[in-house]
Amino acid sequence: MIQTDSFESIREEFNTASLDKKVQLYVSAEGLTQDQYKDLLKMFPVNELHRLENALQ
Repeated sequence: MIQTDSFESIREEFNTASLDKKVQLYVSAEGLTQDQYKDLLKMFPVNELHRLENALQ
């Protein structure tokens, strides 16, 4: 499990990142809880979820 302050820095970077960077951050993040992954997903554009799905395959 990742520390809360580390997750907050990931979350802040994710929030301001380009779409490509968001995909990269999401797929490369390790040690996040299910709730932390869900929190990041809430900030991901719904109409671009296919890009994230493709990166995860």
